[in-house]
Amino acid sequence: MLSVAMGYVIAAFYRFVHLHNYYDMKPVILEFCLSRGIKGTVILAEQGINATIAGSRQSIGEFFSFLDSDDRLRGMKYHESHSDREPFAKMKVRLKREVVRLGIDGFDCSLRGEYIDPRDWDEFVSSPDVHVIDTRNDYEVRLGRFKGAIDPGTSSFREFPEWARNWALDKERDTCVAMYCTGGIRCEKSTAFMRSLGFRNVYHLRGGILNYLETVRGDDSLWEGECFVFDDRIAVDRNVSPSEDIKCIKCAGEVDASDLRSVSKGNIMCWDCRLQA
Repeated sequence: MLSVAMGYVIAAFYRFVHLHNYYDMKPVILEFCLSRGIKGTVILAEQGINATIAGSRQSIGEFFSFLDSDDRLRGMKYHESHSDREPFAKMKVRLKREVVRLGIDGFDCSLRGEYIDPRDWDEFVSSPDVHVIDTRNDYEVRLGRFKGAIDPGTSSFREFPEWARNWALDKERDTCVAMYCTGGIRCEKSTAFMRSLGFRNVYHLRGGILNYLETVRGDDSLWEGECFVFDDRIAVDRNVSPSEDIKCIKCAGEVDASDLRSVSKGNIMCWDCRLQA
């Protein structure tokens, strides 16, 4: 077992790419990860791969060398963060219809919008002509978001298309739209959907919030609050360190680490409120 003193390397990555044999890839990836003590979740679909895994520095390096043996996955870029505690309880490889479920067929995921580098993001979205849309779930947005961003109020990503269609009803198709999410995959797929609705000026934050927080330092950035993450850290602060200042969604009291262990579906509550729920 990896010692706590060494810490864990957390790698989040995705790629939209045709994987015709994704069923056959599952046991190979699972066996490789188990043999090296890697834990987390890898989602495979015909349209690509989406994953967050954690392990030692050596094991994570070996994993990406392993991916390089497949031409379709070679040179995979990933977002790296760290934790003193093990972020995942087990290793899972799941087969899905979509790498991130939007629930809509008939549009090309490769028709994504243009990337905006984190260093250029604040200036770009500060324009009054840019509509900034947070593509995450409502419980994620409650913890933090970019100043002035539109919150669709969705409880799952599958609700986004209906919201987007309604929002688009009174918008000109040359409206400038900038989208963001945690690590980049949801906003990338969302931009492809917005383009399928006819919008021409569609952009998204390269690498998502996590890449932004790693790149843009200082209190004068447009990011406000914490960033929800889908592992046992629950949320990270501006320094991409596990947050120590998470508030209960019911009473606004502090939620400590022991409470966070039982968080599910963004149900971030202190122990007293959880008992009353």
